[in-house]
Amino acid sequence: MTNATIMWTLFGAVVLIMLLLDLKLFHRKAHEIRLGEAVLWSLIWVALSLAFALGVSLELGQDQAMKFLTGYLIEKALSMDNLFVFLIIFSYFGVPLEYQHKVLFWGILGALLFRAVFIAAGVALIGMFAWTIYVLGAFLVFTGFKLAFASDREFHPERNLGIRLFRKIYPVTTEYAGDHFFTIHNGVRVATPLFIALIVIETTDIVFATDSIPAILGITTDPFLVYSSNIFAILGLRALYFVLAGIMRMFRFLHYGLSLILVFVGVKMLAGEWLHLSVTVELSIVFGILLGSVLASLVFKDNKTVSSEEDGTPPPQSSR
Repeated sequence: MTNATIMWTLFGAVVLIMLLLDLKLFHRKAHEIRLGEAVLWSLIWVALSLAFALGVSLELGQDQAMKFLTGYLIEKALSMDNLFVFLIIFSYFGVPLEYQHKVLFWGILGALLFRAVFIAAGVALIGMFAWTIYVLGAFLVFTGFKLAFASDREFHPERNLGIRLFRKIYPVTTEYAGDHFFTIHNGVRVATPLFIALIVIETTDIVFATDSIPAILGITTDPFLVYSSNIFAILGLRALYFVLAGIMRMFRFLHYGLSLILVFVGVKMLAGEWLHLSVTVELSIVFGILLGSVLASLVFKDNKTVSSEEDGTPPPQSSR
């Protein structure tokens, strides 16, 4: 087998084994994810991602491994900004803590499929039409500025197009039936609020992918590197959600850092013929921006955030 085939096989095996262990062993019974368990799983996924990067380095070269890590870091950073949206979704539908992991698990499986389609389409478009790279670059710059200057706004799950379409074709109950997505109500098979929450998670992930995937395509157009870095990042997102859900309000300047990352990658795509940066420099810039925004958030706290922490009221959040 070629080196690329070996890495695709290894990637598929790791993802399949971890998902089976997650579903059949570690989370076979629904339970509330405690902070210690969430931290442990977050560390496990980070360790697996770094180990996989080492495998990429050994099989495909150090330069490819650096591109993998850059893509992984970009997707992880953008995903962090979206965690509070999941928190709002679960809060809106009143999803019990012990059932939230199941929704995120099946949401991740949907992301595996949808992101593969988006990445294949993006790579194909860039391959057929070279000017597509400039369109994606301009889109990222626009998205970056929009993220930086967007005012705080609420996220309304009830306006989700997927929910509105689903309610027209399938009956829905307002009552939960344990951790089941469907149940029998008055002799009719109906969807539970847990399944509606899953629909919102899936459709919002599609929206999130519209900026994260072009951003990674700005680093590399290798389908394997784009897809594997993207999937490793979002596979660890579930555990990271339970770690950060309660402290997301601490990162006041995170969305500014994310906007800078998007603008940086967009400018790089637009000026690709004249601006040539090594992968090491790209990774350093992305990591530096992310670290700087987090540190600034911790040092310069918002008075509203401090007061809300004191009275226990979560501050307003902005979404993409």
